[in-house]
Amino acid sequence: MPELWKVDLHCHSWFSRDCLMNPRAIIETARVRGLDKLAITEHNNVEGARYLKRLAPDLIIIGEEVKSSAGEFIAYFVQEEVPKGLSPEETLTRLREQGAVISIPHPADSFRRSALGEANARRFIDQVDAIEVFNARCLYRDDNDAALALARRYGKLITAGSDAHSLGEIGHGYLLMPPFADERASFLHSLSQAQALGALSGLWPHFASTYAKWNKRLTGFEPPA
Repeated sequence: MPELWKVDLHCHSWFSRDCLMNPRAIIETARVRGLDKLAITEHNNVEGARYLKRLAPDLIIIGEEVKSSAGEFIAYFVQEEVPKGLSPEETLTRLREQGAVISIPHPADSFRRSALGEANARRFIDQVDAIEVFNARCLYRDDNDAALALARRYGKLITAGSDAHSLGEIGHGYLLMPPFADERASFLHSLSQAQALGALSGLWPHFASTYAKWNKRLTGFEPPA
């Protein structure tokens, strides 16, 4: 059997406002759980991904989860941060201009207000490379199934990830895919052969995110050592 990598393409760290995970603990946990690559996709910034990339250049993919005025996009191999609140058209243009690989995260999630939604996903489907078909933070498996159906209907590549905001979640969603170089063309080729796997994380991680938001409001935003 050819070698396959285990790749979690959706993870946050302390640098996201709703996460308290220490970067070094993330890296240690990812290695213990057998991940070959981990995309750090902070909310509306690349500072955290760059920080973790310096700590573990062999493991980390620099990404960003960007909230446009219509909902979120997620991108990989991001060179320049794209700010939140732009129109979806402007968000996509800025990501494409820097050669990022663009996916739509949790497009059919029933509860997250940040989700793009199926109607908007279809609206922008020709401007993205992939659809996230498994997000471990979705509460209903049917929502992930709807994302997979959308990807198949439009012939899109697939991504998957834990959407981890706590250490216990890391690796709950992942792809098995052939090894790839740290650049767009190789990554896209590998995605074309990827298989999405994982287990839903359940309700408790959402409480952890709420706690993280309040903790930071009350105690400040001192960066991790």
